[in-house]
Amino acid sequence: MKTCSLGIWNESIPGFRLNQDGISNYAMIQQNLMKDFPLGEEGSQKWDERIKEIKRQGKGKTYDCIIGVSGGTDSSYLLHLAKEWGLRPLAVNLDNGWSSDIAVKNIKVMTSKLSIDLETYVVEYEEMKDILRAYMRAGLPWIDNPTDQAIKSILLRYARREGVKSVLLGTDFRSEGKQPTEWTYGDYRQLNFIHKKFGNGIRTSYPTNSLWNMVYSGYIRKIKLYAPFNFIAYNKQAAQQFLEDNYSWQYYGEHHHENVFTKWVIGYWMYEKFGIDKRIITYSAQVLNGIITRDEALSICSQIPYKSELIERDTDFVLKKLGIDSKEFLTIWNAPGQSFADYPSWYFIIRKFARIFIPLSKLVLSAKPKLFYEMEQR
Repeated sequence: MKTCSLGIWNESIPGFRLNQDGISNYAMIQQNLMKDFPLGEEGSQKWDERIKEIKRQGKGKTYDCIIGVSGGTDSSYLLHLAKEWGLRPLAVNLDNGWSSDIAVKNIKVMTSKLSIDLETYVVEYEEMKDILRAYMRAGLPWIDNPTDQAIKSILLRYARREGVKSVLLGTDFRSEGKQPTEWTYGDYRQLNFIHKKFGNGIRTSYPTNSLWNMVYSGYIRKIKLYAPFNFIAYNKQAAQQFLEDNYSWQYYGEHHHENVFTKWVIGYWMYEKFGIDKRIITYSAQVLNGIITRDEALSICSQIPYKSELIERDTDFVLKKLGIDSKEFLTIWNAPGQSFADYPSWYFIIRKFARIFIPLSKLVLSAKPKLFYEMEQR
């Protein structure tokens, strides 16, 4: 199998190609992101200026920024840094009924020890269950997309409520990479269609993440999303050790394993049903950024992502919690996998009019979304 010389991106990735030097287009996506978000003095200076602006905009308000928290490494460490920077964040967590006990404890530990207020938005579980079940029946790889959409929606909702202009995200392209569109894309138009077709279509507590909601929040209310780790040196492994040593924080396993359903989706559903190994993207990005070696990445990805002795136990748990019996699951599992392109979404409109959407996205967001970096290289 052809593999990128700079990482472990390979032919299992949609749209993968190599140039004459053996460098993949996915490595170029990372390089372009690194060029646009340099570290060192330039990155630190840009982020220092942003901190000053956040404080200025938040003057006289209870909070000056919103931080989404999951109990994972990135968001937990971001809480610590926010206090070091002298910010006054409101921590916001989405309860979709699937957070692990470790994640819940981590959130409580971090917010308590840092004296940060916490707001938890609860989606009625029967409603969340119906939506997730609909995505599974739709046969898509990334069936946890409704959770991603809900998180973005509530962060903007609390920012509007508090009159806050800045939302800080614990995302980090240097340690996470850019997943292919085919593996993870989803939007509210797609969710509407899938939930009506494969579920009951009724939503009362699930937060709306429509295109209008994004435009209203970003363009009219002037709320911007920022990823501090784009600007400052950040080592996930060192951050984990720091959190364990200073906050009695607990590690939970692989990326996103702080959520039981997400862990099962990445480690079993995507890996076994679709042959998708998201770790290839994640560890390739870390290789390119000097966080781990190429040999270490290859060694990690040579092992299955889910311990075999846990698969049956966790699958039984997931199916029971979703209300899917073994017969229906077998039917779903054996059915051909579907693509996001098989359902209505905004993607192809965005792609067709990318030249218009790129500058517009900067008005709503704080930077060009990674989706456009991918489009440029594919």
